Amino acid sequence: MDERTGWDIGNVSTPLKTYFDQLNNKSLRILVPGAGNAWEVEYLFANGFRNTFLLDFAEQSIASFKKRCPQFPDTNIITDDFFAHKGKYDLVVEQTFFSSIPLERRTEYAEKVYELLNNGGKLVGLLFNHVFDFEGPPYGGTEKEYRDLFTVYFDFEAFKIAHNSIKPRSGRELFLLLNKS
Repeated sequence: MDERTGWDIGNVSTPLKTYFDQLNNKSLRILVPGAGNAWEVEYLFANGFRNTFLLDFAEQSIASFKKRCPQFPDTNIITDDFFAHKGKYDLVVEQTFFSSIPLERRTEYAEKVYELLNNGGKLVGLLFNHVFDFEGPPYGGTEKEYRDLFTVYFDFEAFKIAHNSIKPRSGRELFLLLNKS
């Protein structure tokens, strides 16, 4: 898989699947922003999380998802700009969306996730744990950069190298689980 085009791995990422599989509350309101082909959305919905919402502005990705998952309710598909979106969620799922955002908007991303989460809400996801040697996207980063950015808004429950990433990303992804402060 090429680093520059390896956005879509064709299924739910293993670290996120492992996290989702231990969730017991099927009524959680879950947002997957910048969902792309929305493998995480499909997995969550197929496993009984009916309050899962896909947010993306790429009509082609949404059309592909709808073709693959015709049973997913249209009311849970949000075609919008993440930064303009209004809503409240218990869980926001991060899977490559953050790495597509220009570096100068990362603080705005952290602020927006904080705004979208209910009190006690969580941000869970994966971040690249290295800086790419090309102009992104994707844009990588370091553990220190991420910690400095998110500490302002969140308490860290987990923040470590993902032990179960897919082979091309092994050792290069950080699993994060942050609680709204």
